[in-house]
Amino acid sequence: MKSLLMCLAVCCLAACAGSARNASLIEAYDFGLPPRHLPDDDGRWSSVALEVSVPSWFDSPGIEYRLLYENPLKLRSYAGSRWVGALGLLLSQRLRQQLGFVGVSGHGEVTCLLRLELQEFSQVFDTPERSRALLQGRASLLDRGRRVVVDRLIDIEQAATTPDARGGVVALVSVSDELGRQLAAWLNDQEKRGTLKGCRVTAAHYP
Repeated sequence: MKSLLMCLAVCCLAACAGSARNASLIEAYDFGLPPRHLPDDDGRWSSVALEVSVPSWFDSPGIEYRLLYENPLKLRSYAGSRWVGALGLLLSQRLRQQLGFVGVSGHGEVTCLLRLELQEFSQVFDTPERSRALLQGRASLLDRGRRVVVDRLIDIEQAATTPDARGGVVALVSVSDELGRQLAAWLNDQEKRGTLKGCRVTAAHYP
């Protein structure tokens, strides 16, 4: 009996050690250092709240990919790599850093709401050696009464330099930054058209 108990104890210790080694081998990624504000941005969109809606199957730490050449309907996750947090939080943080948006529960006067509904955020493989990051969704600008003023579809892709998790992460961060640039250009254009009317706080409003 003592021998059996000792064997069980040794097996448990070995399993724990193996789990610890496996956990240490997992690579965790974030979106990197905060980006610089856009050079043509003469103020911050500090009166625009940002709301990011992500489908539950994407809003997790998993780094997702699809093999279009094999089964495009199957969403897969890298076993040895993950995001440091849920995707929705990482993308929201990135856009707030880039453009100065506040969260939906942010303090101060919020006049408009930019709602981003994400539909796809994955690395897609056209062949075993060629892949790209794909970001798709819809952006809607809502007024003070939460009525949609204007909206637009989003479809951004970026080739990955390597057909693996690392290459996918770099490309996915790149399309996220391009999303920020496109949103800024779109908001600036809408402001020139008079669509926003008060959604923006310019540098002149800062002390």
